[in-house]
Amino acid sequence: MKLRMSLLAALLIFLLALAACSGDGGANTNDAPDTDAEETEAGEEDAEAEEAATSGDQVLVFARGGDSESLDPGSTTDGESSRVTKQVLEGLLTFEEDSFDLLPGLAHDWEVSDDGLSYTFYLEEGVTFHDGTDFNAEAVKVNFERWADPEHEYAFSDDGYVYSMYGTMFGGFKGEDGHVIEEINVVNDHEIEFILNQPLGFFLQNLGMSYFGLTSPAALEEYGPEINENPVGTGPFKFVSWTKDDAIVLEKFEDYRVDGLPKLDRVIFEVIPDNAARLIALRSGEIDIMDGLNPDDAAGVEAEDGLELLTRSENNIGYLGFNTQSEPLDDVEVRHAINYAIDKQAIADALYAGYATTAKNPLPPGYLGYNDDVEAYEYNPDRAKELLAEAGFEDGMEIELWTMPVARPYMPDPETVAQIIQSNLADVGVTANIVREEWAPYLEKTAQGEHQLYMLGWSGTNGDPDYFLSSLLHGSNVGSSNREFYQNDEVDELLDAAKRAIDQDERADLYAQAQELISQDSPMVTLVHSTPVMATTSKVQNYVPHPSTSESLAEVELSE
Repeated sequence: MKLRMSLLAALLIFLLALAACSGDGGANTNDAPDTDAEETEAGEEDAEAEEAATSGDQVLVFARGGDSESLDPGSTTDGESSRVTKQVLEGLLTFEEDSFDLLPGLAHDWEVSDDGLSYTFYLEEGVTFHDGTDFNAEAVKVNFERWADPEHEYAFSDDGYVYSMYGTMFGGFKGEDGHVIEEINVVNDHEIEFILNQPLGFFLQNLGMSYFGLTSPAALEEYGPEINENPVGTGPFKFVSWTKDDAIVLEKFEDYRVDGLPKLDRVIFEVIPDNAARLIALRSGEIDIMDGLNPDDAAGVEAEDGLELLTRSENNIGYLGFNTQSEPLDDVEVRHAINYAIDKQAIADALYAGYATTAKNPLPPGYLGYNDDVEAYEYNPDRAKELLAEAGFEDGMEIELWTMPVARPYMPDPETVAQIIQSNLADVGVTANIVREEWAPYLEKTAQGEHQLYMLGWSGTNGDPDYFLSSLLHGSNVGSSNREFYQNDEVDELLDAAKRAIDQDERADLYAQAQELISQDSPMVTLVHSTPVMATTSKVQNYVPHPSTSESLAEVELSE
């Protein structure tokens, strides 16, 4: 325990000293510092940090494989970002701790009109943001309007990039034909009405997603574009500091709206890229929770005193994506050939220790509309060679294979997966040169289409099939979550019709049709659906992994 506390003290001392040198919110300043004053302030904060780390405070260290991309949740689809923003910001609704069943959030009740075009939400009263300003209906309206309108004063974008997930989940942006939110009416401080211009079968499910956590309007005005590094919400924890590629520190929000929560005093999200290194840190007591456990280590963790093995449900897809607008991957025969060349079962057997099944659709089994009749691309290198020859590559080809730099729940060892894929492709005459980037540049560059082959995955965050199929493969999302640059008008029409349908059987049929066409076009190699494994120390109490990979830590505590 003394070792653990000294390590925490050192980390907190470093983070607080860094914040003291950086100005408000950790943003850099151009003013020359007052060295004496700064050293005095840092010394006082160092003493406070050391006292906190040794006083018995509940400090939880959660280790993950990569850093967050942005802490303005609507601006990113990155799961590591959502893991943090889930603690700081809240939405109108939320989910059960272990499923996608809806629960009240900042709205304690709601009503839906019979025609599915009017949604009225009754908001919690007496709630404040972390900056002390009131949460009310106007704050809800400001947030939704900034996501919807690229011209809004708080629609902070980078080189034209806006809140793509909003566009995906609500049919587009303000002024676009598909945008379903017609108007938002503030009835009073604690009642707000959404009027839709057409039904949206998963409107309520969307409101439970972490992407639509609500930010203080005052903070939006104060921080401007830097809100992505200075989140201000109503959640159980408030933001303290972010040292890139190292740690994000949160602390208990004393005025949280739920009595007795949170139970922890501080949460530190620490970046340890290597899975094995995270496990060593867990065993030594330096960290309390680790995601991205190597499946091969699961049995050992399960049998080890002092550690607990946990699993998330199979709610993801790990895949090898094609840039379908880049030669030679714009040729469907080449894409089919690569599909036949990859030994999915070998990948599952070698790296997942029984915690994965091979995939034939982008949608996980068990979801509404999953098409089990789609014919899988079985491992067949001879067929792959035939197709490459028919496409004019009988003498082989050379191509870039971009590999993820961090472990994710759907792919706990991306480097080894890349090497297996590289070997599989070499067997059919394709030379794959592995390209490596840091996580944030990797996401940015693949969104911009700089890649040919790339590895990534997707985890469900609202329990609806549209989140997988439209996010990954709808033409409107090319250049954001659709990194395949895949466009098929017929697929788009099917997905759009499924969004608007209220009858669930009709929606299922439409999604099934879309999966058949997607399989024929082959914009990706669907590798595996994994059952992610993770580990905690036995001191961690009340922690329940959510299928979305982003769970609240409000109920978590550490035993003596």
